[in-house]
Amino acid sequence: MLSLILPVALAAPIPVELVKTDATWGLLRGGEPYAVRGVGGSHGLDLLVEVGGTSIRTWGVGDETAALLDEAHARGLSVALGIWLAHERHGFDYSDPAQVAAQLAEVEAAVAAYKDHPAVLVWGLGNEMEGFADGDDPQVWVAVCDAARRIQALDPHHPVMTTTAEVGGGRVAGVGGCPHIDIHGINTYGGASSVAERYRAAGGTKPVLLTEYGPRGTWEVQATDYGSFPEETSTDKARTYARIWRESIQGDAQVMGGYAFVWAWKTEATATWFGMFLPDGTRLGAVDALAQEWGRPVSDRVPEVSPLLVDGGDRVEPGDKVTVRWTTRDPEAGALQTGWVLRREITELTIGGDAQVLPPSHPEAIVRATTDAVELKMPKGEGAYRLYATVRDEAGGGATASVPILVGTPGPHTGALPMPWWVYQDEGVGGPWVPSGHMGNLDGFTLDLGWTRDCASPPSCIRVETTSDGWSGVAWQVPANNWGDLAGGVDLTEAKVLRFKVRGEFGWGRLTAGVGLVDDPDKAHPDSFKAERTVELGREWQEVRVRLKGDRSHVITGFWWVLPTQRPVTVYIDDVVFE
Repeated sequence: MLSLILPVALAAPIPVELVKTDATWGLLRGGEPYAVRGVGGSHGLDLLVEVGGTSIRTWGVGDETAALLDEAHARGLSVALGIWLAHERHGFDYSDPAQVAAQLAEVEAAVAAYKDHPAVLVWGLGNEMEGFADGDDPQVWVAVCDAARRIQALDPHHPVMTTTAEVGGGRVAGVGGCPHIDIHGINTYGGASSVAERYRAAGGTKPVLLTEYGPRGTWEVQATDYGSFPEETSTDKARTYARIWRESIQGDAQVMGGYAFVWAWKTEATATWFGMFLPDGTRLGAVDALAQEWGRPVSDRVPEVSPLLVDGGDRVEPGDKVTVRWTTRDPEAGALQTGWVLRREITELTIGGDAQVLPPSHPEAIVRATTDAVELKMPKGEGAYRLYATVRDEAGGGATASVPILVGTPGPHTGALPMPWWVYQDEGVGGPWVPSGHMGNLDGFTLDLGWTRDCASPPSCIRVETTSDGWSGVAWQVPANNWGDLAGGVDLTEAKVLRFKVRGEFGWGRLTAGVGLVDDPDKAHPDSFKAERTVELGREWQEVRVRLKGDRSHVITGFWWVLPTQRPVTVYIDDVVFE
């Protein structure tokens, strides 16, 4: 939801219009033909211009929108400006007239604030708000169409686009049945090669932008029998980006352009599945591949790598010595350096790209390493792990590969978790719990799991910002969204203490946090115990210890926090660990 819109007082907008010549759709911007060579995200705009990009896509508006529009315009870039529409899986109810009316008011406010900014190319009304089932809920499409109608009334200078998750179910009919939606944005990955053909076969007639494209998603890959997904190397992914651009965007008259996903870095299923960069700014092969397709090839190309191969296979026993190899090549024959990291596998997959951060690493597992091989001593804890390899050259380029490795037997492990066990460390959230249980006023707080300033243990911590409108909270659950209805509890018998660090930005406020939350005896799988503490927040970091007593054999809620009704408060949490 929109937290704050800053009005922008700038020159008149640059008008954008749709044109069709024979069977070919295109855009005119300021009266001139406009090619949408775009990316999703805003990292490194100077580099985007350098490699031939023309546009960026955002997913919502907020405090940073005005500055981002200014930055884009200063570099000659346009923006497909997203206006977020709520998802019912996050608690929104499209059958509730009050909720729909409030959302429409936010849409109108966003358009009024930014419609005259010269960087705006199109309005990106919503992203996959239809959900991931059939996508044919008429109440959703009525609300989307009403919002599109209001945008057209407020802004005659920019087309309205709405974006769906692929084109199956009722999506094409839902978008096609609204005359106020000018462009159908389609997020497509493994199906990109046939998406335009399938769109037309479903009756689609509107012009199309591929609003997200990239490597196949985990939902399109066959998992191992222990639930892990084989991941392509960044070298192979680069070829996919190039092929989609060449064949599915340039090669189809109905597709006017596209936005590669994602011009940044993102943890989703793995640390490297999606992302055209690494967190330190190292660019990956997808950047070079699109630069080549866009007619601006880079002078010093990124390294190329092969998949990781585990000697003896990917099934080992606790404490085994394991060697993993790959091949690396620098196209300019420069020096290369490889980094190796072993982590617990992310076991709970989210849907729709919901936020995930990484389990802790196991640096003690690295016995010896070279550029092309690593020897590991596998941890004693059974379960799935993933080895990440990253090679970098001297010119800011890199390449990645990962491989899952199963320690012990597949399936859920009923033994107690070994201590210490990190729920949140400086590198992110550790499994098996995920922060899926949002509580209270869902619009009354924002949660950032990767905040990077003023943390207790850099580089990251949790930041929570609330309004005064009702209480709010988040529960770390296994499996995701489990309120006691699903099996999957974790054995915390070895844990005696839950420890975490917390502070308040303004030196006041109160936070209650703990472990175990679902104590309803009517639930099929409640938490086997509950422990909590309430702390007064100060400006300085304080360490909180929660003593754990009772039956800790079945814990579905590994960590939770609640902030009561109060004045707006900003809270930071770090180093959440069982000991």
